[in-house]
Amino acid sequence: MDPKQGSQGGSRTPASAEAASGLAGAPVSRREVVRCGLVGAAGLLLSDRIGLAVPATTQPARAKAVIQIWMWGGPSHLDTFDPKPEAGNDYCGPLNKAIATNVDGIMIGELLPLLAKQADKYSIIRGMTHGVNAHETASYMVQSARMPGGREVYPSVGAVVSLFKGYDAGHQSLIPPYIVLTELQGRFSEAGFLGSRAKPFATGGDPGQSRFAVEGIVAQGISDERQRARRELLHKLDALERVMKDDPELVAWRQCEKQAYDLILGDAGKVFDLSQEKDDLRDRYGRTTFGQSCLMARRLVERGVPYVTINYKGWDTHKQHFQTVRRKLPEMDKGLATLLEDLSDRGLLDTTIVWWSGEFGRTPKVQWEPPWNGGRGHWGRVFSAVLAGGGFKGGRVVGASDAKGEAVKDRPVYPCDLIASMYELLGIDPDGKMPHPQGKTVRVTPSAEDGVSMGGRLKEIM
Repeated sequence: MDPKQGSQGGSRTPASAEAASGLAGAPVSRREVVRCGLVGAAGLLLSDRIGLAVPATTQPARAKAVIQIWMWGGPSHLDTFDPKPEAGNDYCGPLNKAIATNVDGIMIGELLPLLAKQADKYSIIRGMTHGVNAHETASYMVQSARMPGGREVYPSVGAVVSLFKGYDAGHQSLIPPYIVLTELQGRFSEAGFLGSRAKPFATGGDPGQSRFAVEGIVAQGISDERQRARRELLHKLDALERVMKDDPELVAWRQCEKQAYDLILGDAGKVFDLSQEKDDLRDRYGRTTFGQSCLMARRLVERGVPYVTINYKGWDTHKQHFQTVRRKLPEMDKGLATLLEDLSDRGLLDTTIVWWSGEFGRTPKVQWEPPWNGGRGHWGRVFSAVLAGGGFKGGRVVGASDAKGEAVKDRPVYPCDLIASMYELLGIDPDGKMPHPQGKTVRVTPSAEDGVSMGGRLKEIM
């Protein structure tokens, strides 16, 4: 199996893969809806006509939603949540200080002063490992808990959560249950064998702009009044509707169209209107794409969306690493720290998991030589992740790397350990069965018999 399904420009499953999944004969796919011109993103509403038998989740749920902050490219653990100032210049470069947090004994990188004040709300996993240094395979492993190499493409965490906690668990909102802000990675098919129904909706646009132009819902430069006028004109010109107004398929189509326009012009679509938030709160998040994406994620989980991914680009720092992180880490610090505080103030942190991670870390030893000139490469032997909320305890550190951050020293944590722990808190049985279009028996998470390394669920912080 090649986990990199589709082109670099997007992670849409190719038509051949959809056919192989057994869903090619479904009545209407989301792609077909968009192709036929039905109000873009709102066509996702038709995806509930694609049926998969989903077993009931019997685990008691402590979490209702996940906000995944995906550090696209892989952030340096030494410069963020596992600083090693004593390792020297060849490892720390100019970022040779660690700062104290509001939890005794926990130190983090010097460019994260706001997150240092929120350390009681999150736990740091310093023993993350999988040993893979390629973006595509590492992304697949960290987001699916599966090993690459087989014929099956397994779904990402977002797809699994949207299936179990979305429409099949009574998710009645017009807003899709799995939303990506703002761009798909294109590393692999997030839906995997679950097919069209579990695909994420990528918003496109930029929430940092004056108007967040969400693909198919908000069009830049087109007012709501103009949208309504366009719809009225469309109906006036629709001769087929007048001739076949009682046709069952047209009746169903009109109902879907009504729901789609309700998403565009009704209350549901207002969730994407960040102008409804107070200016001082927006300023606290930061008037950047990332900062406003964090605010957008909070609004979405507040409206009942069970899974939101923020794909945060710019962390593949082979060159000019320190110049890049000096610019980007304060932006991340502001957005993430405010998100944790805002969720907590609103009583949402107890039921919302915030998961911060990339596909791997960066080389602990700085690559000073040309052509890197102070860069950091890919490093899957050990890296860090952060978990907050939804039943995870704050103010803890799980595992440790060695003195130079080159290998796991204590308590290795593999992707399947972290993902299974999140599923457990969400009320999804990690050892239960996942629906498969060909009726195959597939566990929600792999077992040791599948050849997957594991160190055990994160009971220390659950």
